[in-house]
Amino acid sequence: MTDADPRDLAAALPPAEAILADVRRALDEDIGPGDATADMLDASARATATLTCREDAVLSGTPWFDACFRALDPDVDIRWHARDGERIAAGSIVCDLHGKARALVTAERSALNFLQLLSGTATVTARYVDAIAGTGAGLLDTRKTIPGLRLAQKYAVRCGGGVNHRIGLFDAMMLKENHIIAAGGIPGAVAAARSMHPALPLIVEVETLDELHQAIDAGADRALIDNFTLPMMREAVTLSAGRLPLEVSGNVEIDTIRAIAETGVNFISSGALTKHVRAIDLSLRLDL
Repeated sequence: MTDADPRDLAAALPPAEAILADVRRALDEDIGPGDATADMLDASARATATLTCREDAVLSGTPWFDACFRALDPDVDIRWHARDGERIAAGSIVCDLHGKARALVTAERSALNFLQLLSGTATVTARYVDAIAGTGAGLLDTRKTIPGLRLAQKYAVRCGGGVNHRIGLFDAMMLKENHIIAAGGIPGAVAAARSMHPALPLIVEVETLDELHQAIDAGADRALIDNFTLPMMREAVTLSAGRLPLEVSGNVEIDTIRAIAETGVNFISSGALTKHVRAIDLSLRLDL
């Protein structure tokens, strides 16, 4: 879990080996024993290609795009006209490529799949961030990600101006309803969690204002106020009085998020950033 600058993309970028692992899986899945169609092309033929964006978007995923082509042609020349995190207009030429024709056509689909998916995540994140601009609330992602692509999508959220929540079950503790029931209540659950992992951030999900009071008294690091009404959110902000950050989850949509942010809560988390995926329309065209 991090509250770092959401636009610090260098810090958010997954390790190179993680990106290469994503790319290897994608290419293995698509190419299998070989690209039967590209076999007809002269192995020495070279070509130039242009990548165009057909809609307004926030760019994300260029390291994965590059790695797809370089896996098949290490000497491919890729010249970007925009960087990850930048807004690009419909009709913009995003990058130019020059390299082996076989590599360009074989890696095209995998490269575009990464760039379209991650730019889609970044673009919807930017819409949500724009909707709460000026309120002081931060937009958090969740663990509702495409299996195997969590680090990539978390990076895309940062490209769109969002803030990464916990990466997985290992880097923060979140006590939810069933954890609390099993432990006999919030005080006992917090005490048990602290004794096991004292260095990890501890978030407690609460469903009532009384439970929020218990979480504050127990020493939680953050409270997740789940499915509160707007008046209850405002009461929660008053009750917490800055003693611990408040995160809102549940029923967060683009048309409701502004009103939620204006209650004064610190964070709003939304699974829609990463689970409701609509790919950005990108086109790669070769010119021999």
